[in-house]
Amino acid sequence: MPEPTATPPPSSTEGTPAPKIKTRKPKQRACDEKDEKGKLCMGHLKRWYDYPPEIAKILGKASEVYRCEFCKTLYRPDPKQLPNSYTLRY
Repeated sequence: MPEPTATPPPSSTEGTPAPKIKTRKPKQRACDEKDEKGKLCMGHLKRWYDYPPEIAKILGKASEVYRCEFCKTLYRPDPKQLPNSYTLRY
């Protein structure tokens, strides 16, 4: 009977590539990332509130992050634009 070999489970950090992070252009609402064919993604940029801890290490905790709905590219807000946080405070 062959003995089972003890192999460690594959780590999730080894196989996952670093996320692509871009800065939004003024009033940008759609993704401008090109695929391997050269076509624009044009996915809607949605505010990402509950991102994983790996992203929080890169971008900082409680930062404003947007993510493309199709290609999952991350976008930081435009530095010239006011933040969208707390816009509905009374």
